[in-house]
Amino acid sequence: MPEQPPWWTRAVVYQVYPRSFQDSDGDGVGDLGGVLQRIDHLADLGVDVVWLSPVYPSPQADNGYDISDYRGVDPLFGTLEQLDELVAALHARGMKLVMDLVVNHTSDEHPWFVESRSSRDSPRRDWYWWRPPREGMAAGQPGAEPTNWHSHFSGSTWQYDEASGEYYLHLFAWKQPDLNWENPEVRQAVYAMMRWWLDRGVDGFRMDVINMISKDVAPDGSLQDGPPLPGLPYGDGTPYFSNGPRIHEYLQEMHREVFEERRDNLLLVGEMPGVTPEQARLYTDPARAEVDMVFQFEHVQLDLDGDKWHPRPLRMRDLKASFGRWQAGLADVGWNSLYWDNHDQPRAVSRFGDDSPRYRRDSATCLATLLHLHRGTPYVYQGEEIGMANFPFAALEQFRDVESLNHHVQAVAHGADPGEVLTVMRRMSRDNARTPVQWDASPNAGFTTGTPWIAVNPDHTEWNADAQREDPASVLAHHRRLIALRHEDPVVALGDFAMLLPQHDEVYAFTRSLDGDTLLVVCNLGGSPQPLGDLLPEAVSAEVVLGNLPEDDPAVLRPWEARVLRLP
Repeated sequence: MPEQPPWWTRAVVYQVYPRSFQDSDGDGVGDLGGVLQRIDHLADLGVDVVWLSPVYPSPQADNGYDISDYRGVDPLFGTLEQLDELVAALHARGMKLVMDLVVNHTSDEHPWFVESRSSRDSPRRDWYWWRPPREGMAAGQPGAEPTNWHSHFSGSTWQYDEASGEYYLHLFAWKQPDLNWENPEVRQAVYAMMRWWLDRGVDGFRMDVINMISKDVAPDGSLQDGPPLPGLPYGDGTPYFSNGPRIHEYLQEMHREVFEERRDNLLLVGEMPGVTPEQARLYTDPARAEVDMVFQFEHVQLDLDGDKWHPRPLRMRDLKASFGRWQAGLADVGWNSLYWDNHDQPRAVSRFGDDSPRYRRDSATCLATLLHLHRGTPYVYQGEEIGMANFPFAALEQFRDVESLNHHVQAVAHGADPGEVLTVMRRMSRDNARTPVQWDASPNAGFTTGTPWIAVNPDHTEWNADAQREDPASVLAHHRRLIALRHEDPVVALGDFAMLLPQHDEVYAFTRSLDGDTLLVVCNLGGSPQPLGDLLPEAVSAEVVLGNLPEDDPAVLRPWEARVLRLP
């Protein structure tokens, strides 16, 4: 670490998914006016950075991750002036604003793509990945796609364009064509847009699937088929578009062109599915000047059997091995992002905790303690700070998420039982994260005066921010204490990490040490009391810095109890 560690080592980031945060105009969709209304909630929580999910103009084929204009705000969410106002309001309270940026792909309604699609001779044709059909096959036939790659949102990654007789590449939805980063004009246009946002006062970017921008393209321009996927007529293209051959070159170029002059106060986060700790060291090594930290997904795939629609029980030793590997891998170089929840994951208290009435509060605060005491920058997703849980989806009509709805169509078409498909969707759908924030006990939880775009969880009458604000034992109060601890105690921000009891199936324990000062963190991730005195005798006489339950027998760790202890 340099003499003065970066500011983000002691920071906590809060993710706002604006569509579901707060509606200010009664149309049932959250907006920037709503974020402005609730800004004191964020200040009271004590977070340092607000990461705003996309608010750019968009057809909303993928909830705003399909951008049709990089330099504006969708009227659904408000105006550019309101965004400027939000930047000013956050800065006035000592918080920063990080924008979500999607530059692997645009919307098919973006003027760049409209022009690219207009003819094979368009000057912007090469801004996207256009390819003829597979050799010897007629365009539009099944199997004539240029490669066999499977899209992240089901089906092929290639969409046939009848007018030109060619296909365009989309790793995600068909309305999200991939930009061709091989073209320097594309890169310069992206960098110019990023500088424009920084000039407006934005404090950095969280860059969506940024490790997919470099495709492994042959000298003749061709792309290769991926290994076949069992049970599907497609192959896995990941080896040819994830962490590709020019990815470091592109990120270093972006750093030089966009960030170099204003480096100190910005935050640059790369979302990188499938990244390994070894790769993350390269991406986050300050000497290489790429990004400050990455989002990786290893720990949120441990309870999946192949894909998210085949969940399995989480084994605690797998979680320890994963977190431990990332803590060790980035111990001396680079930096971790820490999260349980985001807009793409089901709610942590339902998934990794116990959302039954008996243990919901305790497991939510236990999981938060475990996460925030690791080395890295913690991310709180809206509603997590009040213990929001999964929604009790009862019918297909209640879902809104394109990924979930596509999965239902495909799974049922392939013979799956619709009831079983619905059961798994209820547990794993991204919509669990997207139900409106529960501000109070009123009919729409204080989110809107209109009809919410997705139903409010019926448990909001009991679980809401108003009910927790003045309650010192609440999930909200516990998050405040965890955030304050990172601000105040250098051991939490910078201390070395050491895993203890790696094979224990319920107690998650570790130490953080800095300059002779050591914190011992013990968490019981289960419903049975654990004999802490036998497992870690040094814990019994240690000073309690922070706990999630009232102090009791120091030798016993109660169900879902977490303690942060200072060793003598």
